Amino acid sequence: PSHAYAPEHLELHLRDPRPEDFVNAGAVFVGAYSPVSLGDYLAGSNHVLPTGGQPRYAAGLSAATFLRPQQVIVYDREALRAAHDDIVALAVAEALPAHGEAVTARFADLSAGE
Repeated sequence: PSHAYAPEHLELHLRDPRPEDFVNAGAVFVGAYSPVSLGDYLAGSNHVLPTGGQPRYAAGLSAATFLRPQQVIVYDREALRAAHDDIVALAVAEALPAHGEAVTARFADLSAGE
């Protein structure tokens, strides 16, 4: 049930606590001697946590929150040629033909004998 609720704070009072099984919580406090107030005031854990079920997809505020990751992809001609058929097959399966054509067009000279 806690996975669906995705609480901001979750205290585990279990005989065999496994915090790794409770990933949909902003912060997990394990055992009778780890109250939420410990995390809020002294333990050093993050105090700016997602609420309203957001721990299902969001983490607490951190330096990473202010970074903007960027994906950089670099293929050469031979690498793209090796991936050509797979990309076209996926584009056809998704009914997005222009995605496949964007790859095929780069090899138009192949039909002319390259």
